[in-house]
Amino acid sequence: MTDLIAVDLGNSNGRIFSVRFDGKQVQGAERYRFANTPIMVRGTLHWDVLNLWGEIERGLAAAQLETAASIGVDSFGVDFGLLDRRGALLGNPVHMRDRRTEGIMEQVLALVPRHELYQRTGIGFYVINTLYQLVALQHDAPDLLDMTHTLLTMPNLITYWLTGEKISEFTHTTTTQCYNPTLGDWDRDLLARLGIPTHFFPTVVQPANLIGTYETLPVFTVASHDTGSAVVAVPAETPHFAYISSGTWSLFGIETHQPILTEAAMQANLTNEGGAFGTFRPLKMVMGLWLEQQCRQRWREQGLDISYDLLLNEAQLELPFAALIDPDDPSFFPPGDMPTRIAAFCAATGQPAPERQGAFLRCILESLALKYRYVLEQIISATGAQVDALHIVGGGAQNAMLCQMTADATGLPVYAGPVEATALGNALVQLVALGELRDLAEARQVVRASYPPTVYTPNYLLDWGAAYERFQGVITSG
Repeated sequence: MTDLIAVDLGNSNGRIFSVRFDGKQVQGAERYRFANTPIMVRGTLHWDVLNLWGEIERGLAAAQLETAASIGVDSFGVDFGLLDRRGALLGNPVHMRDRRTEGIMEQVLALVPRHELYQRTGIGFYVINTLYQLVALQHDAPDLLDMTHTLLTMPNLITYWLTGEKISEFTHTTTTQCYNPTLGDWDRDLLARLGIPTHFFPTVVQPANLIGTYETLPVFTVASHDTGSAVVAVPAETPHFAYISSGTWSLFGIETHQPILTEAAMQANLTNEGGAFGTFRPLKMVMGLWLEQQCRQRWREQGLDISYDLLLNEAQLELPFAALIDPDDPSFFPPGDMPTRIAAFCAATGQPAPERQGAFLRCILESLALKYRYVLEQIISATGAQVDALHIVGGGAQNAMLCQMTADATGLPVYAGPVEATALGNALVQLVALGELRDLAEARQVVRASYPPTVYTPNYLLDWGAAYERFQGVITSG
């Protein structure tokens, strides 16, 4: 038996998992959970990072480290901490949902043409990207960058606090839009052209490398971007699959061995994130279950909280396709009163706004399923990939209604699970580092044996084709 510890910082929660490997199967157990809630201070949204570190230490204590073989850390996001020469934080890390990057992408593209920026980085054009955060910081607080000795993305900051070692793990590094996959390193020329100092970017390290120790326990690099870890745990049997890592965000993509830097990929806004063991993950970001989460938060504030199972039952009874939204409309990005924003989108697009909680949920889930079809078509058109199956991993794999709608909307079989793909993928990379698994193919074989997916096949009971035509009009006009 081999026990691994996975530290996973998700968009809403942090978790400490223990994962046991018996030579054939893995079984994960959540040992500790804590909120990952950003904090607004004088108009800026921050990570509550010191509180998170305290929670991680409490969680590691609860995880019975004396039986573990190693630890790995993964996190969501494109955010970072800045350290001085002593290794102390220079302020609280700013959260990607902060508004400091508004208008920054346009300033960057005025200096570096869109085509060149995509060729150099392979990353899609999302205003939250680390690159735009750094340009915003250079505008607002250049003295802070001058004082910076080391920039660490969030999982690498936690790894540093665990081990004292400052590195930048490959999968998270690639998401920053500061890394050049052709060079295999930070694009210092690009950064210098944008006025960003380049001295504070640390060495890039691949997954499955020993970094240091925490209380004598080895700490390995894993696929430290949480989607990278989740994709490791996709239980695919053939290479012809697409995946959705479904949670607060939906990360929809395919797996390749090289980034796809074509004009078609740029026009589709594919973002080429690095993966474990020589892979890349051309994908698109969809807003995901954030819409549902924010609706439920608003209803709780109004005293209308009901169980999610009951909410799903109510959604099943609502009229299909009564209203459709574009989940990626910019109005849905900030936290806040999501039901009111959805109603406003419907009014702006000439649709009746949902009135009941179940109607809001049905609107969100149908719109997500239709957006998945839209993104799938974009990916296939841009890459020429053959896709015979769609794997949904993460929290959304538990949502049978969404999984069935996705099968119906795309016409593909949907394989749902594992739910805790991120923690499992984190642990599987540790097992490769320890020599207990050979490679990615064997890791996925272990996942299939441990967590057989639930299969949803298209049932064609509703006219999803007509709904998709309507949806395309909504996202054009919305």
